[in-house]
Amino acid sequence: MKYLGTFDYVIVGAGAAGCVLANRLSADPDVSVLLLEAGGKDDWIWIHIPVGYLFCINNPRTDWCYKTEPEPGLNGRAINYARGLGLGGSTSINAMIYMRGQARDYDEWAQLTGDSGWGWDNVLPLFKGAEDHWRGESEFHGAGHEWRVEKQRLRWDILDHFAEAARQAGIPASSDFNTGDNHGVGQFEVNQKRGVRWNSSKAFLRPVLHRPNLTVMTHALTDKLVMDGRRVKGVEFSVKGERLVAHSRIETLLAAGSLGSPAILQRSGIGDAALLQELGIPVVLDLPGVGANLQDHLQLRSVFKVQGIKTLNHQASSLWGKALMGLEYAFLRCGPLTMAPSQLGLFAHSGPDQLTPDLQYHVQPLSLDKFGDPLHDFPAFTASVCNLRPASRGWVRVRDRDPASAPQIAPCYLSHEQDRTIAMQAIRLTRHIASQAALAPYKPEEYLPGPQFTTDEQLAEAAGTIGTTIFHPVGTCRMGREGDTGAVTDSRLRVRGIEGLRVVDACIMPTITSGNTSSPTIMIAERGAAMIREDRKGHGR
Repeated sequence: MKYLGTFDYVIVGAGAAGCVLANRLSADPDVSVLLLEAGGKDDWIWIHIPVGYLFCINNPRTDWCYKTEPEPGLNGRAINYARGLGLGGSTSINAMIYMRGQARDYDEWAQLTGDSGWGWDNVLPLFKGAEDHWRGESEFHGAGHEWRVEKQRLRWDILDHFAEAARQAGIPASSDFNTGDNHGVGQFEVNQKRGVRWNSSKAFLRPVLHRPNLTVMTHALTDKLVMDGRRVKGVEFSVKGERLVAHSRIETLLAAGSLGSPAILQRSGIGDAALLQELGIPVVLDLPGVGANLQDHLQLRSVFKVQGIKTLNHQASSLWGKALMGLEYAFLRCGPLTMAPSQLGLFAHSGPDQLTPDLQYHVQPLSLDKFGDPLHDFPAFTASVCNLRPASRGWVRVRDRDPASAPQIAPCYLSHEQDRTIAMQAIRLTRHIASQAALAPYKPEEYLPGPQFTTDEQLAEAAGTIGTTIFHPVGTCRMGREGDTGAVTDSRLRVRGIEGLRVVDACIMPTITSGNTSSPTIMIAERGAAMIREDRKGHGR
């Protein structure tokens, strides 16, 4: 095995969190930082053209191409589970939607961890301190920083009418989903810059690649941690078949995501002892929370055929329509090629017992049977709705000791009765919105799941048929208070019972945020980097 060298910090994973960590930690010229990424550079054109997510997802160049286990809640289906591969991670293939969630999410984290630093009032400055918002500096937004946020560069009449229908159904208009209260209907803001995807690599990593104290290695597949008893000394990894080892003088930081980080821990002997023994992995620390507590947002994709109004289905079906889209993008950086997968957002309550919105809609001027299939040959829109605070909990586990093996992923969707009830309520709310006068001229006709599903039992079955991930896995190395036996890290993201190791990515979330998860992950990395620097300088707890 080849010895690469010793660095102050070794970071595993160059996604949303890893790029922030590399930037912030290497800002201190007296420390050395190694950043390892299993994928390649983010230099493929379809990463940067926003609609290119259609070509990046399920493509081994940019996606790990995982699949779940067969899910009983999805009527026995196994589904594709995209996770970004390469510099930028999932920010190179995601929906680009800028969303923080609700103030209650972070106040709940503060309560669960006993650390007020995770409360809304304390994380809001972290969001603002990374942000370059198109409206400029304000009470809720920052400007001049790395994480660019823009309004979308196109509109669709069908989405305007859906928004009006939502207002007629009693859901107010919203001009900003990121104030801590995201109730309402309005356009999503996106991480783009002048019509081009703005991923974490462009924002945080590229501007600092010149720093002599920062080393970035791509195609570096991390196998396991190097252990000295219960202290982490670095990582073992491979580059194009060559085995290497790098040591960390101060700390090793796992930022490989909610699937990758627990898998590395498990291969290193840190996790549920029974699982590790079954796989023949020597147990370093019995930590059963590793890989548990998997949470994700399950989207229920209702499709409605329409008449007399343009949708992308029609425009993308003709050569002239495709040529026009290409010309709009080439010369004006606008039009459908700048599209995030969803343009219109809506946050609503599933019932009167919900104090804050627990449903999020992603509304699209297009339709298809499932992601990866061609668009339908009839005009239609899709209203995808997800339960923001699922009660179901799943897990992720390595299959064997091989780092190239895909882990077993079981989100356990709809396994909790509360989630099945909310799914039924969500489908009924979608139908209620579609029945409003604003959409009546376009004669919306339910195509999926279909009007024949009416009873609770039928709607539960329908939810299992049309449900799929919206790609927000979190929670698999959650943080918690001292004495919380299910917690993997403390509130400063240090792995319990292990020295020299932190996890800094979405898997430390004790509960999922009420919205898209990439920008909350960047915030986690901002706070994580600040705590790491404090501890190095002797000012931390």
